[in-house]
Amino acid sequence: MAPPASTSGETDGMESVKTLKHFPPYGATSGHASGDTCPTCRGTGRIPRGHEDQLVAVIPCNDVRLKPRRTKLYVCVSMAVCLFLCSLILFFLFPRSVTLSPVSVQSVMVYFGEDTVDMKVTNLVNISNENFVPVQIVEFSVQGLVSKVVTGTTKITNMTAIQSRSQKSYTIEIDLPIVDKGLNVYCKSSSIHIHTLFLELQMTMNISYLSHMEQVSLDTFEYIDCGTNSTIPHPVT
Repeated sequence: MAPPASTSGETDGMESVKTLKHFPPYGATSGHASGDTCPTCRGTGRIPRGHEDQLVAVIPCNDVRLKPRRTKLYVCVSMAVCLFLCSLILFFLFPRSVTLSPVSVQSVMVYFGEDTVDMKVTNLVNISNENFVPVQIVEFSVQGLVSKVVTGTTKITNMTAIQSRSQKSYTIEIDLPIVDKGLNVYCKSSSIHIHTLFLELQMTMNISYLSHMEQVSLDTFEYIDCGTNSTIPHPVT
């Protein structure tokens, strides 16, 4: 039984020698160059079972896979596309102005009391939205002053939203009770043919868009007739 074992050992040794001759040492470019053995296959030219995930690939420096073509072109195109998309986002989402402008006095209704003169003034205002997104009007308040004295205030909270790149008109009514004796005599006097009062309106509008709140304010002056009803609109100058 001893001779067959020896023959088997000699056969394995010869196969190993042939395998080593067929596979050059690790790091060599020819079979005669000197170098280290392959750390993965240990110079046998075969990968042990169960160690496939530990393969070591040796790629020459002149391999075309290490030098992809048009790399700079692809990088430049990607950067240009990113800059273009960012510019578009900034262009459409950049906050723009929301303007409030009075248009005209629609009507003035005068009610004479014993000691007061009550007036209901109706104004037409325009609100312009220059943004590319809708603007929600949270609150709109108006304060009326006659001779630098606050005579009336009004607040509106149910105004509809203004769509993008559009303008909308609103009618605002404010009650102005005048209790000043001098102004009462002036408005009720029949000997005076002109009963003009200069009314100052302080408008404040709270708006919401693009996840933030903003306040728009405007002070305007207009003339009204406190001696009689006036339903003929006239522009605010």
